Amino acid sequence: MNRKDFLRSLGVLTAGATFLGGEESMKAAGKAMGVTAESLMPTDPEVDFPVKGLKASVRKPVTVVIIGAGNRGRTYSGYAKMFPECMQIVGVSDIRESRKNAMGDRFNVPEEHRFGDWSEVFKVPKFADAVVVSTPDDTHYGPAMKALEMGYNVLLEKPVAQSEKECTDIAAQAHKYGGVVAVCHVLRYSPYFRAMYQAIHTGMIGKLISIQHMEPIECRHMAHSYVRGNWRDSEKTTPIILAKSCHDLDILRWFVGKPCKSIVADGSLTWFKKENAPEGAPLRCTDGCPHEKTCPFSAIDIYVKRKQHLGVFDLKDSRDEKEIMSKISDPNNEWGRCVYHCDNNQPDHFVSEMVFEDGTTASFSMEAFTPFGGRRTRVMGTTGYIEGNGSEFTVYEFRSDKKIVWNKKLSEIPEYKNSGHGGGDMALVCDFLEAVDSHDESKLTSNIDASIESHVMGFRAEKSRLSKKKVDVSK
Repeated sequence: MNRKDFLRSLGVLTAGATFLGGEESMKAAGKAMGVTAESLMPTDPEVDFPVKGLKASVRKPVTVVIIGAGNRGRTYSGYAKMFPECMQIVGVSDIRESRKNAMGDRFNVPEEHRFGDWSEVFKVPKFADAVVVSTPDDTHYGPAMKALEMGYNVLLEKPVAQSEKECTDIAAQAHKYGGVVAVCHVLRYSPYFRAMYQAIHTGMIGKLISIQHMEPIECRHMAHSYVRGNWRDSEKTTPIILAKSCHDLDILRWFVGKPCKSIVADGSLTWFKKENAPEGAPLRCTDGCPHEKTCPFSAIDIYVKRKQHLGVFDLKDSRDEKEIMSKISDPNNEWGRCVYHCDNNQPDHFVSEMVFEDGTTASFSMEAFTPFGGRRTRVMGTTGYIEGNGSEFTVYEFRSDKKIVWNKKLSEIPEYKNSGHGGGDMALVCDFLEAVDSHDESKLTSNIDASIESHVMGFRAEKSRLSKKKVDVSK
């Protein structure tokens, strides 16, 4: 419930009115209704930093080829529908005919610019300003390297590549050919994280000393993506610290603003293993599992009943439960499998500690077993403290005991209303288009070198986890 809805429910929403004697009464009433005090309060002026509009300032539409027309490709291409005067989709590549043609039809892409495999894009002369590489993780390297060689600018989905060397190769290629490369670390483009960054770097908590950061994956998301799904095998994609949490390492590096010196990590695959399968559990949830009605990871519950994560099925009607059931009942469909009988190897919990160049420390925890998503962050400074839950944060001043709340609702910023990742998806595209138009990477909040540095942190964290040793990051 947001603040306006709460007030309206009590019949007291009037222009300029003070609610029941002030803030303390509002908090008390909110507590009685199970609503947090912070969520009832508007954003305080001290942290009401300007939110950049999503319409890119460009001289003419930036022309773009989408390589990979799945979920992420569809997301970024959506910007061209919002602001066709800023971005035009002029080509599409996908090995699935249905996805290729769906996007091609949506943007009136001519047949000669509808390609199957990504390599086909580069068999014709350069015909656009930029490409979006949103293919599966194991096919980022090839198209990114070739696109830069041919003079394209690149919007590159994370993780950048499957190995540390491939990541540094892409950075070197960008410098060699002078292309603008933006890695899709979308969280740093969201109003929430941009505001938290401003609170830290405008001195509101003094000198930054340490950060505690947690990514709760959410139990069903873990089962869908990292047990049954495309990212279940670290060797075929990337380790989960990168596949899921390179956003978080990037945020930590961005907040600190200094290179990471060392990292130590631990964690394992503890639960989603054959030996933990309940007695009588078959290989598939649809094969009459006696535990289906109580299992929190049931494919029938996640896909048919809750209708979550349906983008992988290419459904004709996402509300048609029979169609969904037929998909997960197919013996060749990986998302219908029992989570205890999959070929997964990704850890379901991962912890790490980092030391940065100026002595700042950070701890990070990735957790599968939570009922919610959204990052949780605590930032410790010499004169204050910040605590946030992914949608709102509070700055605490030590001397004054003052609490300063950032609680800007995306629904109150019309352009951001349907932008994913807390508004970061479309904000990233906006900045990328401006950077391409002006050929100025400073329009981005992160250049390719900083993005690769946070990826190196992830690869070294995995090295530490496997070796059980602290690993140097600076070399």
